[in-house]
Amino acid sequence: MFDFDATLPLMAVQFLLLVAVLNAVFFKPLTKVVEDRNDFIRGSEADAKERLAKAEMLAKQYETELAASRRAYQNTIAQAQAEANQIAAQKIAAAQQEAQQQREQTQKELDQQKQEALQTLEQQVEALSREILDKLLTGV
Repeated sequence: MFDFDATLPLMAVQFLLLVAVLNAVFFKPLTKVVEDRNDFIRGSEADAKERLAKAEMLAKQYETELAASRRAYQNTIAQAQAEANQIAAQKIAAAQQEAQQQREQTQKELDQQKQEALQTLEQQVEALSREILDKLLTGV
């Protein structure tokens, strides 16, 4: 059934030579390309992870600074509002005091004019009374 001549060892040698040639020409470069590609992917993945961690750290730092800025901003607004309210209260108090002083001054002037008018009227009444009395006394 099998013929044991030199064909089988020759085929085996040819197969081994083909494997050696394919290994040298095809598999080693292909394996090297695949390994290089895997190394590149691993390196890129590590670089991406590092950049992601750095981006997350920067985002956290940004959020912290943003929160601090918001707090400072709100404090500044609160202080400005308090100062504005204080200034407004001072202005209102000054205006009320000035209005009170003007009202008192006007009231004094009115009282003085009233007194002068009353004195004038009293003088006129007294003069008319004397005149009437003189006319009545001289007519009798």
